[in-house]
Amino acid sequence: MFESAELGHRLSKADYEQIEPQLRTDLLDVQFELLESKGFAAVILINGIDGAGRGETVNILNEWMDPRHIEVHAFDKPTDEERERPFLWRFWRALPPRGKIGVLFGNWYSEAIGDRAFGRIKKARLDQQLAEFNRFEAMLAAEGVLLIKFWFHLSKQAQKKRLKALEANPETRWRVRDADREVYEEYDRYKDVAEHVLRQTSTGIAPWVIVDGSDPQYRAVQVGRTLLEGLRRRCDHVARGYRTRQTAAPLASSVDERNLLNALVLNQPLDKKDYDKQLERLQGRLALAVRSEAFANRSLVLVFEGMDAAGKGGAIRRVTQALDTRQYHITPIAAPSEEERAQPYLWRFWRRLPRQGRVAIFDRSWYGRVLVERVEGFCSEADWMRAYAEINDFEDQLVSAGAIVVKFWLSISDEEQLRRFKAREEQSFKRYKLTEEDWRNREKWPLYEPAVCDMIDRTSTETANWTLVEADNKYYARVKVLQTLVDKLELALQK
Repeated sequence: MFESAELGHRLSKADYEQIEPQLRTDLLDVQFELLESKGFAAVILINGIDGAGRGETVNILNEWMDPRHIEVHAFDKPTDEERERPFLWRFWRALPPRGKIGVLFGNWYSEAIGDRAFGRIKKARLDQQLAEFNRFEAMLAAEGVLLIKFWFHLSKQAQKKRLKALEANPETRWRVRDADREVYEEYDRYKDVAEHVLRQTSTGIAPWVIVDGSDPQYRAVQVGRTLLEGLRRRCDHVARGYRTRQTAAPLASSVDERNLLNALVLNQPLDKKDYDKQLERLQGRLALAVRSEAFANRSLVLVFEGMDAAGKGGAIRRVTQALDTRQYHITPIAAPSEEERAQPYLWRFWRRLPRQGRVAIFDRSWYGRVLVERVEGFCSEADWMRAYAEINDFEDQLVSAGAIVVKFWLSISDEEQLRRFKAREEQSFKRYKLTEEDWRNREKWPLYEPAVCDMIDRTSTETANWTLVEADNKYYARVKVLQTLVDKLELALQK
């Protein structure tokens, strides 16, 4: 795969000086076209052999283009804060908004290649990571992100020459690290691993571009032209209103009229006396669990979804009564802000993931993509259909990183919802909870019901399953939420 990059490509100084001015002008023009249209975000991945000119090329791009609209992120070893969250968390935080260009130096590929080349992980684990990267990049591309991936390559002989030249110059000697020498000593193995990684992850939506790093003028022009072509083509598509045609296989409807929701017996018995007794006991167990040493290395992610007025807020309050206020954070999810709309839809949820020993509570969540966005037509059928797999992948990454994910759907009958709506209208301190949208959503319940059933069917996994809560009786619903939460938390901590 690297043969063409080992040919020793050269570009004369005269040719470079002729090409550079026009290339810089064209790059600036397309950059400002992107900034004005805000039609997409561009993410440039910089990877490759040490000494192949990656850093120099990034500096040239900053010189050729307006650096105010280029976000450069150089990733090294993860910090304590980053290690306490899923692996991709720090890269999600670095994604540029629509209209800007992000350069990710030392991105998700660097650690995986290094770990395998130096024997820290087995090939099976590497291939598992590569599959995760492919799914991640496919999701970014489907959300409109332009991905351009560069691998800067040098032959072993050229790398040796490059490192010697850097070490010989007192002004550049500092740039040669012990890690660079280690990679050189393991060059053949590192190259073999890199070739396997590039072959597995060079896809139709995000192919790798191999850059010969032996000549600085040649590599600068190759990177500049590749970037220009990618940005210009995508800007043209945006200007013309072009969108990739996407289709999705239809979901089969139920043969009879029974489903997960209408089969529930929503009015479960529990009186106030028993409720108070169980509430105190369960809150005590919850408090002990989250204060235990075992929880210090874990985190808890709670998801509350449900019909309007189903009692999500009341259930959340009974959970938080057992927690230290410094230990949890509640995120109520509404329509995305302008900043959030400029990013892939999962971005705003990745930002709010808890550290170890902490609790994140989502009052509505990422499931809006397959509920309100599906029903209201805010996204295409293909978008919400692919979201099931993307959400499962997201939650699987949470669990793999040590999070305990517990999800609740609170369901009430039509009659009980109407009663609660009217009660809110009559009580001044609850009137703010009732909006015109709540009344409108009542009329759309026949559309929401199959969406909820599909959501539960397709995202109730072995690591993050749904708990359906019969919520006509608030006492019963709160106790079931706490009982389920405590049981799952204690079981996870025992493991």
